Amino acid sequence: MEVLSSRILLRSADRTASRRFYRDVLGLAVNREFGPVEDPGVVFFLGQGFVEVSPRTGDVREGPAIWLQVRDVQREHDRLVEAGVRVSRPPRLEPWGLVEMWIEDPDGLPIVLVEIPEGHPLRRDHRSFTPRPA
Repeated sequence: MEVLSSRILLRSADRTASRRFYRDVLGLAVNREFGPVEDPGVVFFLGQGFVEVSPRTGDVREGPAIWLQVRDVQREHDRLVEAGVRVSRPPRLEPWGLVEMWIEDPDGLPIVLVEIPEGHPLRRDHRSFTPRPA
């Protein structure tokens, strides 16, 4: 599997405390924020990867998970099913615009495989960013 990016997902019961811990106590730099201003999800730089503190969504349980960005989720789905991996949630386009599929490691740790489709804001080259007119 070619992993383009990775992060640890934390679905904390107290996101305010978790954001404060990773930002203020550990001193991790913020990569980006997303979601509602009053309770945003935050992605922190973590060496060569990231740690994301975000709200629990839909059928995703609280606790840690691994996030792996791949080029083609459907191709990885087919390969993993052929290898005997149980898929807990098949590939689907999520409301936030990412294609996601969920599996678990042998100990039950959730792993989400993510494809960022063409045109998604995460693909924008921020080096050439120009502000939109107000």
